[in-house]
Amino acid sequence: MYRERQDPGDGTAGAGEAPPAAGDRRLLGPDEPPAFEVLNPEGTARFAILCDHASNRVPRALDNLGLPPADFERHIAWDIGAAAITRRLAAHFDAPAVLAGYSRLVIDCNRRLEDAQSILSRSDGTAIPGNRNLAAEDAAARVQACFEPYHRACADVLDRVEARGDTPPVVMMHSFTPDLNGTRRPWHAGVLWDREDGRMALPLLRALRARNDLLVGDNEPYDGASPHGYTMPTHAARHGRANVQIEVRQDLVADEASIEHWSGLLIEALSGVLADPSLYARRAA
Repeated sequence: MYRERQDPGDGTAGAGEAPPAAGDRRLLGPDEPPAFEVLNPEGTARFAILCDHASNRVPRALDNLGLPPADFERHIAWDIGAAAITRRLAAHFDAPAVLAGYSRLVIDCNRRLEDAQSILSRSDGTAIPGNRNLAAEDAAARVQACFEPYHRACADVLDRVEARGDTPPVVMMHSFTPDLNGTRRPWHAGVLWDREDGRMALPLLRALRARNDLLVGDNEPYDGASPHGYTMPTHAARHGRANVQIEVRQDLVADEASIEHWSGLLIEALSGVLADPSLYARRAA
């Protein structure tokens, strides 16, 4: 069974052990890690960090979805570097953070359940055998075991921060592959927002671009207003919370030194942005 590295559409099911039988929703064994990890649950920061694609782990019962271990080191399985940066930001700011515990190939925690991208049968040209012809009961088992617990944890953490009296800003930490489906993506980083609430995104975009050595995308390489996304509308926009989704190109965070560099860069930029008192008020509907 493949285990993650530790950080400071069609066809037949995959080979090997079969996934749980239809109707069996006990996807995770009692000795397997939970669907999420919470850092600094009592952290004193007035904001929280969410990391939807933190892990490349797969439940034992799914037998690696029929893929070789090397595929779980690729961007199709997780956001490379995102968890490591999240840990450093959380430690620096003493901020609560929630990290998803299982691979986006099991179920994507940043996709609506009805979205075709929720459980992919093919990702960036690679077929995912264990996701092909998936029975509705088996998809529901993944929702129950991985998706719902993660998002309950996100909601609980944000509610606890809000109970202290502030409307907590939400930082969503991601990373992106430099090449997707044969298309080169030149940006060093991207700042994503929903085009309605730019209280965090626009000043962060200015702070990063002020360095002059970075190409920073405004809603690139993804659009924060995309109907595919789940975390931003669910945990931020719906509650009037200031928010931003940060994307860093994965070849720039491929080792400890580069992760430290980007963590420091984001800490510097976010420190200025988070000093704005207007971020801690609820945006009017």
